[in-house]
Amino acid sequence: MGKITAAITSVGGYVPEHRLTNKELETMIETTDEWIRTRTGIEERRILKGEGLGSSDMGVEAVKEILRKKNISPDEIDCVICATVTPDMVFPATANLIADKAGITNAFSYDISAACSGFLFALTTGATYIESGRFKKVIVVGVDKMSSIIDYSDRTTCIIFGDGAGAVLLEPSEDGDGILDSILRSDGSGAKHLHMKAGGSVKPATVETVLAKEHFVYQEGQAVFKFAVKGMADVSYELLQRNNLTADDVAWLVPHQANLRIIDATANRMDLPKEKVMINIQKYGNTTAGTLPLCLWDWEKQLKKGDNIILASFGGGFTWGATWVKWAYDTN
Repeated sequence: MGKITAAITSVGGYVPEHRLTNKELETMIETTDEWIRTRTGIEERRILKGEGLGSSDMGVEAVKEILRKKNISPDEIDCVICATVTPDMVFPATANLIADKAGITNAFSYDISAACSGFLFALTTGATYIESGRFKKVIVVGVDKMSSIIDYSDRTTCIIFGDGAGAVLLEPSEDGDGILDSILRSDGSGAKHLHMKAGGSVKPATVETVLAKEHFVYQEGQAVFKFAVKGMADVSYELLQRNNLTADDVAWLVPHQANLRIIDATANRMDLPKEKVMINIQKYGNTTAGTLPLCLWDWEKQLKKGDNIILASFGGGFTWGATWVKWAYDTN
């Protein structure tokens, strides 16, 4: 019996229908389409519209797609892990709500909160359940309704973020493919540069915090950009070095879609040409925990069994990391 690894065997995704374009943002704040595209690479982002809709409503669509594509019963799923910073509510976990809406009744489920690195952290966590032999089918979801915590009068943040969800199914493999290595990091001293000021136990919601707009994302753009460029690029390069991989060995870089310049810096550090880099920031913006699985969803048909893929992220916290995945299947 060979070593058991956790292979990604299916991908699902969902983005809302409504498109918030740069042209529309020009009517809301002092900015231009050219300014946004030049500095971020974003042309439009998707926004979830509708009364009473939250992250679970997007996440469940990605999960249902996986169940359909794999033709498996919801009862076969052992565990659901949801990475999000925009849960439907403080509790219960959004993963619980997703599982319920998908008819997954034999699994336990919980959330992971690590901002834009959440999916990567959840993926590594889910892989350990598979590698241990304890579980056979684990679904990892990355989803965020960032529009729910964005101040659309703040041009430093509202141009960046969008809504969306992606999910992957993890199953055991003995073929030498799957999730092979991860380097994950965090540094809480970066919290002052990117956080939400109120709504937690330190500063619960009051009339004053709402009026002061303290329940929206606060970001010091230049500081975050500087840390993100170094953190994401360095950890991706370190992962290659640790596993004796060169740029020629890598089929795809799957970078967090925060800013095109950060993506370019990471690819350059790894000596990867642009044609090996998954980029969909222009149509979705930064969907936080959703960006990495949405890239896999968009590119699934181009992926081949045995492809070496590097997933890399950087998020608030600060959190960052990189994961080496050997793709497990060809898509018909």
